[in-house]
Amino acid sequence: MDRSKYSEKWLARFDFFEQYGAPSTPEHKAAIKAAKPGRRILIGMNIIAFFFGFIYFFVLGLWKKNLVLFGICIVIGLVLGVFQAVTGFYLPQGIDIGINIALAMMWSMTANYAYYLKEVKGSDSWNPFEGMRMI
Repeated sequence: MDRSKYSEKWLARFDFFEQYGAPSTPEHKAAIKAAKPGRRILIGMNIIAFFFGFIYFFVLGLWKKNLVLFGICIVIGLVLGVFQAVTGFYLPQGIDIGINIALAMMWSMTANYAYYLKEVKGSDSWNPFEGMRMI
């Protein structure tokens, strides 16, 4: 891996994942808990991916994972749309906004480790949650 083509933020993330492993490992969980809040955010989520996730994943070359995440959003939207059409009950705006934030968090919380897997480990799978902890 040519480290000169990555920013300091990406190198810090890569080094953290290299040292402590995947987010699902106990070592990673302990290291995140011990880290300062700013470092937790740097490692655990990606602000650009939160706001521009669909586009950003294509820019990073994570198109397979991006299509899966987009498919999840489409399915959730269809299920909610069918539910609302059948029952006549429409979700309040606050719940709708909360769902949209949760969907944006999917991109945000998977971006760093997915990019690490692609660039450092050479993994190009379709699973956007590979190595991630679910709770």
